[in-house]
Amino acid sequence: MSKKAIVTENAPKALPGIYSQAIVANGFVYCSGCVPMDAKTMKLIDGDIQAHTHQCIKNLGAILDAAGSSLDHVVEVNVFLADMDDFAKMNEIYTQYWGDVKPARTCVAVKTLPLNTDVEIKCVAVLK
Repeated sequence: MSKKAIVTENAPKALPGIYSQAIVANGFVYCSGCVPMDAKTMKLIDGDIQAHTHQCIKNLGAILDAAGSSLDHVVEVNVFLADMDDFAKMNEIYTQYWGDVKPARTCVAVKTLPLNTDVEIKCVAVLK
């Protein structure tokens, strides 16, 4: 098996020596969790759970593009919410992505997320 780390300036930088933005292995792209951070400022964007959900997915899209895949090729998504009361509002945005056949998905509430944000999303995609 070979694996390749993905690095793009179009998504928030990974913490050096701790994790990669994504790994390509065996025809799949495994994306690390993305928080609603701006790639240029490396700060969380302003807004509510819906703006944050858009930003997380935008970041994942940039990483997938750099890996040779896309949001259309996502087969699994994991969503982590700081508050399950945000579930419906997050889903209003989430359902705008990935076409008619949605990826397999898990959504859980967690005690805290990086930078005390309200959502983190990770995914797995196949290569184009």
